[in-house]
Amino acid sequence: MRNALPSFSHFLWTSSIPESSHKNRAMAAGDELKLIGNWASSFVARPRIAFNLKGIQYEFLQEEFGKKSDLLLKSNPVHKKIPVLIHGGKPVCESLVIVEYIDQIWSSSGPSILPTDPYDRAVARFWAAYVDDKLTLQFRPFIREADEAAKAQAIEQMVAALQHLEEAFEKCSKGKSFFAGDSIGFVDIALGSLIGWLRAVEVLAGVKLFDEERIPGLAKWAERFCSSDAAMGIIPEPAELVEFSKALRDAFRSAALPSN
Repeated sequence: MRNALPSFSHFLWTSSIPESSHKNRAMAAGDELKLIGNWASSFVARPRIAFNLKGIQYEFLQEEFGKKSDLLLKSNPVHKKIPVLIHGGKPVCESLVIVEYIDQIWSSSGPSILPTDPYDRAVARFWAAYVDDKLTLQFRPFIREADEAAKAQAIEQMVAALQHLEEAFEKCSKGKSFFAGDSIGFVDIALGSLIGWLRAVEVLAGVKLFDEERIPGLAKWAERFCSSDAAMGIIPEPAELVEFSKALRDAFRSAALPSN
């Protein structure tokens, strides 16, 4: 169990845990390579998984609860959100943009994350964008104060989106283990980064999102993804995120109270 309350950033927040580095298997060509992020953020998980796939060493910098560091504000002055990759002193922002950047810069290391075929690449980008458009915002009612109707509507949206993604998985995987085939790819990273929060919602709402009868392909895929070397240790346990979400709600509630 992580022992610090993380803070809000890129909709899924930041943490006060001073984890200064994360060591992977290979050196990053001698360049400065830092990732500003947080253990609880699905968006931050994406470049971390990509680095693991490529076997690249980087420094992982966490944000303090309720604050935005000077480095973050300097590196991402437009959105002021995590994740931010700093490579050779140059910032790269937005999670999926960073994943593409990692794939292109270290193209000779590890498996390709995006397909080489232009059409397949376009399809992968479409479904990754679909994940962000249809799923990520649905976590908000379970983290901030919301009524039961809002939570029910969010669950309905999640179920519908996962059904479409089940169909996409069937077509894209062609009977193999992942959306990209034999190895983890772009859509796998986009959706797989959300598994921890989806399972946390299952606990918070008492529902089954990864239902083996409704979406058997995705249910098995989620297990494979989380047990992969690339994702292991990065996707938080549901219990951690449930505790985290409760702490966030308390923090938001306290911030909304009038001061004496």
